[in-house]
Amino acid sequence: MKLPDYVRMAAGETIGTYLLVLFGTGAVAAAVITGAQVGLWQVAAVWGLGVALAIYATAHISGAHLNPAVTLAFAIFRRRQFPLRRLPLYWLSQLTGGVLAGATVWWLFGNFIKRFETDNGIVRGEVGSEHSAMVFGQYFPNPDIYGTGEAALGLISPGGAMAVEAFGTGVLVLIIFAVTERRSAWLSSKNLGPLLIGFTVAALISLFAPLTQGGWNPARDFGPRLVSLAVGWGDIAVPGPQSSFWIYIAGPLIGGPIGAAVHELVLKRSLAEKAEKR
Repeated sequence: MKLPDYVRMAAGETIGTYLLVLFGTGAVAAAVITGAQVGLWQVAAVWGLGVALAIYATAHISGAHLNPAVTLAFAIFRRRQFPLRRLPLYWLSQLTGGVLAGATVWWLFGNFIKRFETDNGIVRGEVGSEHSAMVFGQYFPNPDIYGTGEAALGLISPGGAMAVEAFGTGVLVLIIFAVTERRSAWLSSKNLGPLLIGFTVAALISLFAPLTQGGWNPARDFGPRLVSLAVGWGDIAVPGPQSSFWIYIAGPLIGGPIGAAVHELVLKRSLAEKAEKR
């Protein structure tokens, strides 16, 4: 029996986002809680590979947006490919995938997180427990690098953190639009697209994760953050220190369309002009 298109699309976005967030939060959990990864690049590389694999697995079903900021950008600038009416379905599916992935990481790493908190004198839900909560939601500056005290909080403001998230997401979406541009002949194989997008994510994380942990995706942050809220982090999860959980939603949703606009109004226009001269 053939499933309705909207069911298939919802399933594709849920499963794809689940895989992406599973690799992302799993890599952070393995690094922070167990010390399995050595250095930020290893975490970024696992995350980027997870993005590529998630796209390969689900692109034929839903287009593999896997990110509300990407979906918003497509709804604004590529309406023929992605009608605006699909946006709520995709956003709900992406959030569902993020929650399920966060729950899976809690199921797998829960006892190890408890041991980590005991060994490091962390009381879940109190100031300082960002160091364990960062497995799920994201914080600025990176608690694993700068700690969680007042001196650390003074390094970057909520507005500055939002700007970093907007900028990184804008770069990511610009690359996504460039890679998926049908008229572009620069790629020898369209099958390289997911790898290039995944590598972009890894590169951005390696550069900016010390500042904001490098989210670039509201579903990646808010879905697992809801899990951390449910299992005891309380106000540390939502609304978070300085009531700033919102930056990981607003930043990408602002930056994504800006990155898409740069591609569509500048780079794509130049590509079209070159095609006309041939």
